[in-house]
Amino acid sequence: VYGVFKNVAKNYDIMNDAMSLGIHRLWKDSLLDIMKPTPGTRLLDVAGGTGDISFRFLECLQRASQRRANASSQNLTWEEIAGFYRAERPRDWDARGAVAVVCDINKEMLRVGQKRAEQQGFSEGLMWVVGNAEELPFADSRFDIYSIAFGIRNVTHISVALEEAYRVLRPGGRFLCLEFSKVTNPILQRLYDMYSFQVIPVLGEVIAKDWKSYQYLVESIRQFPDQEVFKAMIEDAGFRHVTYRNLTNGIVAVHSGFKI
Repeated sequence: VYGVFKNVAKNYDIMNDAMSLGIHRLWKDSLLDIMKPTPGTRLLDVAGGTGDISFRFLECLQRASQRRANASSQNLTWEEIAGFYRAERPRDWDARGAVAVVCDINKEMLRVGQKRAEQQGFSEGLMWVVGNAEELPFADSRFDIYSIAFGIRNVTHISVALEEAYRVLRPGGRFLCLEFSKVTNPILQRLYDMYSFQVIPVLGEVIAKDWKSYQYLVESIRQFPDQEVFKAMIEDAGFRHVTYRNLTNGIVAVHSGFKI
């Protein structure tokens, strides 16, 4: 698995757009809508690779802070408002103590993510850590939210990764997983299978010159547990109030659980 993602790292974001026809962006936005981060939140984004979830996390906090600033500015003079917007500040000036720790076993994926962060103007509120989801390099009860998007199906021992997620979350912390799941519509399932096995590997060859890695990704999706089985696995790791939400007829699902 490490070799697969090392091979696809440079074209990972382009291939995500090509494989999902851009819909992965909406799925990730839905994850953040469910997450609802607040100022000061400590996020651990496991298998975070190129930073998509962490960037959205910080942007969500920025927008919320901007709305508060706009509301408070209603009582300011025009001179005060102009001075506020002229002031030079980093893009993440309003993250208000929140931090996103991007953890990935693949150094190349992290390098791509760091480059994207520089290009998009994220200078603070981000940490990049090489680490294994089955043996996280963090102390117990350290994070408020643990997220993993399109990564847990590639973990060798999923139950161990879930136990590690539970360990590093503080009491009251939340586990969130966005992952490919089982399609609920039989007709869509047939079309989806055809697209997955006949089109995606071809896209991998054309865009990334790597048929084999993308064939593996398709097969890993089919081998991943369905929504109910994965829900039970999360509960077995100790999480409570475990739920899931299907997106796009179950092509993907967002699972949520809390450490009580």
